[in-house]
Parts: sequence; structure tokens; C-alpha cells
Amino acid sequence: MDNRVFTVSEENNGERIDKVIAQLDTTLTRSAVQKLIEENNVTVNGKVPAKNLKLKTGDEITVIVPEPVLPEALPENIPLDIVYEDSDLLVVNKPKGMVVHPATSNYSGTLVNALLYHCGDSLSGINGVLRPGIVHRIDKDTSGLLIVAKNDFSHRLLAEQIKVHSFTRKYQAVVYGNLKDDEGTINAPIGRHPTDRKKMAVTEKNSRNAVTHYKVLRRYNGFTHIELKLETGRTHQIRVHMAYIGHAVAGDAVYGPKKVITSLNGQCLHAYYISFEHPRTKQTITLSSPLPKYFTDFLKSLN
Repeated sequence: MDNRVFTVSEENNGERIDKVIAQLDTTLTRSAVQKLIEENNVTVNGKVPAKNLKLKTGDEITVIVPEPVLPEALPENIPLDIVYEDSDLLVVNKPKGMVVHPATSNYSGTLVNALLYHCGDSLSGINGVLRPGIVHRIDKDTSGLLIVAKNDFSHRLLAEQIKVHSFTRKYQAVVYGNLKDDEGTINAPIGRHPTDRKKMAVTEKNSRNAVTHYKVLRRYNGFTHIELKLETGRTHQIRVHMAYIGHAVAGDAVYGPKKVITSLNGQCLHAYYISFEHPRTKQTITLSSPLPKYFTDFLKSLN
């Protein structure tokens, strides 16, 4: 449950409550606000308001946004590109366009649905019924390697490796523009965007440290093909960091230029390499994935 408190400013004096709340909280539509009012999840100065109440300057609005009730993830017979598997873990090559786990707008067709079919009950339960086995994530429109834990023992040890930065993750991307240096490090904290709750941003407020290393692989006219190594694993980290230094990932509709390269169907970003210590055998497992067709086709077009 999420409690949000707002104070009505002079510019909103005399306006309807649903309109004002939708303006003050961009995550809520006007119809969603009306539903919250009907369910007594909104108060004005401590009292439940009428849905057409006209607000006054200084009124204090409290909005209670209940946690969404999500159905349990169900097994689905979706083909998986598995590059490694044993009794403790597996590594899957996730295609572009596949969501990792169910959420409000995606209840089916996710990687978790496919994993439940493939693994049955053999998935760790540390992250709950909607994220069984998921140790780390990659975005829907990012392709590449993702590790999945089959039991809690493996999950804990793999998560610890990520925490202490001994779990190596490398990506390849095509970014806009010509990077000044052949290699470099972006060390800038990432947190929720101050005005758009669906986005992340480089910010000092309510943020966590984030470090990304990059290296130029090849330069093109107006674009650069780079390799990236994550030291931390924040939401949208590569996309936010590259946009922050003025070189957004090509095809990124969220952090890139308004004129999107639609042929890419999302960002040109591929998780091509991982290396980690096997939680049980202690052997080093190193895996790589070739660049997918959408990526190589784009590189050919740049030539």
C-alpha cells in the first residue's frame, strides 16, 4: 500500500479533485483517481470527499494506492534458448521483446511462465511466486544472457556474487554519436525520475550508486558500437548512463531522442557475456551469446 500526500496550491484553487490529483501524480489517470475516490482511498483534510469536490488552496489530499493484486504465474509451453543447465541453475538467452516476469500489464508470455513449464517446481522461491528463480533481470527489449537459480542455495550465493561485484556481466550496444574517448567509466547515482515514476534518472535524491564501464569497439557515421561492463545492477542502468553522457542507446524510445529508430523495435542492447563462480562446484562458468540478427542487421546498415 502506497500513501501519497499533496497540498493544493493557489493555481489549483476551485478545480475538481480528480483533475488535480491526476495532474499532481502522473502515474494515475483521471479515471483511476475517480475509482480510488469511490473506494474511499482518498481523503481531503481527513474526510472522504465527493467525487466532484472543488478544492481550495491549502487543502491536504491523501491518496492511498493499494498494491495491485496479481495472479500467480502459470506454466506456459514457450520455447527457451538455454545455453547452460544443471541441477542448480540454468542460463537462458532471452530474446528481445520478452518480459522477464509477470507484472500488472504482462500476466503471460513471460520468461517466468516459460521457466515454470520447463523446470516445474525446481526454481528458487526467494523472490516470491511471480519471480521464481530470477536472480537478476534485463529489460523487455534488451536481449541476451540471464541466469536462473533452481534452488534457494544457488540463488543466495549467486546474488551475493552480484552484490560484491564478482559476477561479470558484459553487454554490447550501439549508441548515438561519436564517443570522445575509446574507453571510460560512468560513476553517477541512479534513482526514480523526479517527475515520471516510470523512468529512472541520474539523481542525488533517493538514489543508489551506479558504475558502468565502456569501451569503443567500432566507430560509424553518427553511431558508435561499444562494449559495456556493469559494476552495479540498477534498473535501466546502461540506458540511463549512456543518455546521461549524451550518447543514448540507439532505438531507445524512453531515454533516446524523440525520433526513434523504429526498425530496431527497442534499444540496440545485448547482454552477450557472463562469468560467475558455480555456487556448488566453485568452478568458473563463462558463457557468451552471439549478437542477434536485429543487432548485426543494424551494424550492416551503418556500413
